[in-house]
Amino acid sequence: MSTPVAVVTGASRGIGKQLCIDLASAGYDVVCAARSTSSQPSKLPGTVDETAKQVDARGRRAFPVGLDVRDEGAVHALADRVYAELGRCDLLVNNAAVAVPGPALPDASKRWRLAVDVNLNGPFYLMQAFCPRMAPGAGRVVNISSMAVSFPEFGRPSYSATKAALESLTQSLAHELRARVAVNCIRLDVPVWSEGFSFTLADDAQFAFEHPVIMSDALLWLLQQPIDFTGQILTVTGLREQGVVRPFTPMQRD
Repeated sequence: MSTPVAVVTGASRGIGKQLCIDLASAGYDVVCAARSTSSQPSKLPGTVDETAKQVDARGRRAFPVGLDVRDEGAVHALADRVYAELGRCDLLVNNAAVAVPGPALPDASKRWRLAVDVNLNGPFYLMQAFCPRMAPGAGRVVNISSMAVSFPEFGRPSYSATKAALESLTQSLAHELRARVAVNCIRLDVPVWSEGFSFTLADDAQFAFEHPVIMSDALLWLLQQPIDFTGQILTVTGLREQGVVRPFTPMQRD
């Protein structure tokens, strides 16, 4: 039986990088997709090529791919490539996101569209490209949401709105794909550290953030559930109360 394949977006840093590493440890070959590559790095730390090295180190095949999820054509081209070269996709994790800071109304509308394109349209393009080709009764999609959907004080309206829409899309497509592909959502409702944070924390606050491995706990548990476990919006806190997610795990930063 061939090795299962996972496609993870936002894989250059933070949660996405950790998910790739832990999926490899769980036996998946991993397509690590993000805009930041070694040939075209961003201003932020991390590239898909660095993540791929971590996957390789765990004995699984890694496929680093530069991908802008806003590009519908590129998304469908990636699906074509994955099925042509690997023959399958068992898991799609829609993790890539952008949280535009500041109030929405005074902001340029193009920044609103950026959030909609990355946080909502991108996951839809990916599900549209991959889900119809997944093996019936075996495919899985996991969308990553945020506590911002129910916390207006978060102060990033486009992020809150698009994550709420992503949760609704999760439930709608779970109904549409029932008995064929399980579509679920993990809502991150505790602070998890990522190299992508654009602000500086005081030294005495640096341990308030948890290690992204807790998201792997949630994801790997979800992958063990039957295919009819679908359309669920799960929170890290709720899964922790069930003993699925490990206790508070601080992220120690240099």
